Order: sequence, then structure tokens, then C-alpha cells
Amino acid sequence: MKNLLDWSACQLCPRMCGVDRTNGEKGFCGMDSRMMGARAALHMWEEPCISGTKGSGAVFFSGCTLRCVFCQNYEIAEGICGREITSERLGQIFLELQEQGAANINLVTATHFLPAVIPALQSAREQGLQIPVIYNTGGYERPETVKMLDGLVDVWLPDFKYMDPELGAMYSHSKDYPQKAAEALAAMVEQTGPCIFDEDGYIQKGVIVRHLILPGHTRDSRRILGYLHETYGNKIYISVMNQYTPLSQVAGLSPLNRKVTKREYQRVLDEALKLGIEQGFFQEGETAEESFIPLFNYEGL
Repeated sequence: MKNLLDWSACQLCPRMCGVDRTNGEKGFCGMDSRMMGARAALHMWEEPCISGTKGSGAVFFSGCTLRCVFCQNYEIAEGICGREITSERLGQIFLELQEQGAANINLVTATHFLPAVIPALQSAREQGLQIPVIYNTGGYERPETVKMLDGLVDVWLPDFKYMDPELGAMYSHSKDYPQKAAEALAAMVEQTGPCIFDEDGYIQKGVIVRHLILPGHTRDSRRILGYLHETYGNKIYISVMNQYTPLSQVAGLSPLNRKVTKREYQRVLDEALKLGIEQGFFQEGETAEESFIPLFNYEGL
């Protein structure tokens, strides 16, 4: 079996590019074997059970295996900004975030750097890291990679972006997204079991599936909610997000060049109620402004 941690013929994500990243080659993620990051700091804008009042210790990595055309973190997903981090330094960052009072460690888009992230997690655990580790992902993962993180990741936080393969192809260069996301999610739920929270309401173990509503595509959103609830029921929490922000890169791409309307958002919420989804998070108020996107200024690195 191919060693997934071998960067010389990378197969970490479902694209399985096979490039030699140790020789400076870059896969679809846009990264070679140098681990790059953009920010490591307390993050207050996650779900209440993740950020709470303490904040989540979020580490944002550069590059991405999806590179969605509408990406809210476009600067780092495209590798426009990033600072090199060694595995040793990353382990120290985890401990520093714990000392700052973080409720958890939140790995944001880390899959393409796992050969460096895994040793960092192991080292930090040995040196006293006790808070839960959250794996924040676009959902486009291999079950083999999920299994490799058993015992290191406590909470899985995947997106489920599309049920329609054509949307996956159009917006994330991945017609196989629905299949791969479903396979990965099944492995995540099997690994963690139902969600567990501490006495203060912070999640300690389990799976929260996020879905970002896209303008003009509420039918697909409703299909996703139906699939998740029918398949997993109360084994998972579902987070429905209306924070889509049309950035400059989609200015000429309809319908992504506008915000989600109140009517569209309500349509999806009505479907959640109709399905009987009880374990979920739903955002209140207007769709998010650009100010809700973190500053990728290398803080904490």
C-alpha cells in the first residue's frame, strides 16, 4: 500500500496528483513540501460550541485541494500569501494557543500538509496538549486519510458543498465531489461516534457538517440536508451557513456574484424544519460582510 505520508508521489487527497513535492513540484493544491500558513490565533466566528467565549485556536494553512471559484479565503487557498512553518514550530504554536486559553486547536485546510502536521500534533500531545483537535476541511478527503488521523483528531468539521456533481465540476474542479465527500464523511462518523460536549457546551468529540448556501442553488442545499438527515440522523450536527460573500473573483459569474437572499435562506431553513433536523446551527441576521473574513497577516506564526 502506498504510504500516504510520502510527499515524493503525493496521494493525500482524492485528486491523487502523484507529483514529487519533495522536488519542488506542486500538485493541484498549489503547494510543494514546504508547509505554509497565514494565521494562527484565537478565532471567534465559528459555531458556538467551537468558539464560545474562549475562541478557537485556528491555524490557517495556505493552499487547498479544492480551490473553489468563490472561496472566501481566496488569498490563502490560491497560495497568494503564506509563510513557511516547520513541523517543530507548528507543535509549539499548538501549545501557545492552548496557553492563550483556546477551547480547541482548529486545523483549517491541512490535508496537503499532513506529513508535517501529524508529527506536530504528536509532539504537542507529548508536551501537554490537552484540548480537542478539530479538523476543518472542505470535505474532499480520502477515507484512508481520515483513518490515518484516528487518535489525533477529536472533532471533524467537514463541509458538504454539493450534491450535484455538475456543481462540483463547475465551482470546485471536482465532479466526484459528492461521492468523495460522502465516503469521507462516513469514515469520520464511524471514527468518532456521536457528538460529546463538556459542561460549558464546548464540543469534545464528534462530527459537525457545514453547508454554505450558494445563491441560486437552494435546491441542491435542500437535497444535501435530506441526505445528511436521512443517513445520519442525530449522529451528527448540521451547520447551515448564510455567510456567503461574493468577492472580486466572481464579479462576472452569475449567480455567484450576489449574496444569498432572505427568501433563499428561509427556503433552506424551512426544509430543515420539515425534515425534523434537531441537532443543528443556523445563522441569524444578515449574510456576513467581508469584515468577517480573518486578516491573513501571519499572526501567531
